[in-house]
Amino acid sequence: MRYLALAGWIVLCYAAAAIGGLAAPDKWYTQIRKPSWNPPNWVFAPVWTLLFTMMGVAAWLVWEERATTDVKTALLLFGLQLVLNVAWSWIFFGMHRIDLAFLEVVPFWGAILATTLAFHQVRPLAGWLFVPYLAWVGFAGFLTFVLWRLNR
Repeated sequence: MRYLALAGWIVLCYAAAAIGGLAAPDKWYTQIRKPSWNPPNWVFAPVWTLLFTMMGVAAWLVWEERATTDVKTALLLFGLQLVLNVAWSWIFFGMHRIDLAFLEVVPFWGAILATTLAFHQVRPLAGWLFVPYLAWVGFAGFLTFVLWRLNR
């Protein structure tokens, strides 16, 4: 039963990825100006798959502590950052609004930081599992800023 719950948390994260993926990069993204250090397109799928898997495991680790610890705040923050994750994809790829995507990534990154800290309070490993995600979205935020500046 424990591993069914683990699978459920991972599926939840993959579902968020799928919803965000409906606004997948299209011809518009291939035509905008990018910095020389922009990762190649093939990098994004494996990185995001790993990050969403780690997020699911982290959420499950926190959820597993529900009998001994109040995990509501941590899991609410998790839900918030997941919604903001999907929203960023739709703003950037769906609406082609790099400027709004940059504005959105600031609270998005803040929600990830808050989730990381809340998860660490409940189960340190869960917090550490969020650190690569925090770093990647920090990089993505900087990249979004640069893309906005290059394409104004």
